Amino acid sequence: MTESAILVLEDGSVFRGYSFGAPISSVGEIVFNTSMTGYQEVLTDPSYAGQIVVMTYPLIGNYGINKEDFESKGIQVSGFAVREHCEYPSHYQSTSSIGEFLAQRGVPGISGIDTRALTRKLRTQGVMMGTIATGASAEESLSLLKSQPNYGNVDYVRKVSTPDLYSWETQKGSAPPSGNCPKIVVIDSGLKYNILRILSSKGCSVTALPVTASPEEIASLNPDGILLSPGPGDPVLLDYLVDTVKVFMESKPIMGICLGQQVLARAFGGVTYKLKFGHRGANHPVKDLINGRVHITSQNHGYSVDAGSLPSELEVTHLSLNDGTVEGMRHRELPIMSIQYHSEASPGPRDNMYLFDRWLEMVRKKEV
Repeated sequence: MTESAILVLEDGSVFRGYSFGAPISSVGEIVFNTSMTGYQEVLTDPSYAGQIVVMTYPLIGNYGINKEDFESKGIQVSGFAVREHCEYPSHYQSTSSIGEFLAQRGVPGISGIDTRALTRKLRTQGVMMGTIATGASAEESLSLLKSQPNYGNVDYVRKVSTPDLYSWETQKGSAPPSGNCPKIVVIDSGLKYNILRILSSKGCSVTALPVTASPEEIASLNPDGILLSPGPGDPVLLDYLVDTVKVFMESKPIMGICLGQQVLARAFGGVTYKLKFGHRGANHPVKDLINGRVHITSQNHGYSVDAGSLPSELEVTHLSLNDGTVEGMRHRELPIMSIQYHSEASPGPRDNMYLFDRWLEMVRKKEV
């Protein structure tokens, strides 16, 4: 028989369902994602570290888990909540079910809960801490939850960043690009592999560095451009990275993605703030103010840049059509740009790959 499980929120709400994955308890910030597919990319996205993800689509796991769709070395979420999970997936690439995948990696899941009711609560009251538990009462689970630190007080970036420098080409066993290729350094605050795949496919030599890399370590690589990756948590905790970015703002082309945009904004004196329930999914409309086009984007962030706090040298280039928040910026003179959403997709539409080209054009002009 399937073991019972509960999901308990910090306000005392209890959702009862069934355990799948690892039969253990875990604590995290409860967030929801509106993607219909791409659950493997969601599970392995380091930006979800410290969070329990609720999928709003009712059936998850029907095409299983494969070897191609990893966005990091393993599962990054603290827990996974679904209406129904598929135990017998059908896909030619599938190597395991989602339940087996979670169990192998020691991550708990809960199914059979009313994910619509849970999502409505989060949209109304905002994200909150929660716990998935098996073999414990609601009272015991709530007591455990109250003893844990709040999500916003933990620097998850240090937990998910690579411990050592590595070359993407070397890691994948491929030859480095030939000719005079741009050398791009990616500061790993919780990057997804697809960023590295895309830069490599566009003829760049790509090196990932730990988020704690010093300015001297970065400068020793003589990069043509620096990319600030997405990542988890509150950018207020990342002053060490902000200070590093300040060193290169006048000398190197910089691109920030998601958390990278927030770090850039803070480096220029801007302010960031926590959103009520964040943007997470593959269907968020964003307007590019430069050309007037609207794109459907992949997003995963719980914090945003305060447009009113930005200095005059930064201009807003993209806006969310859902809530009007800042989705992109650029410097009026320096080769610096950023976006709040995920141009690398995974999961989500690939409409926004053009942003890498826009930045790489800045890099090549700087080289000349």
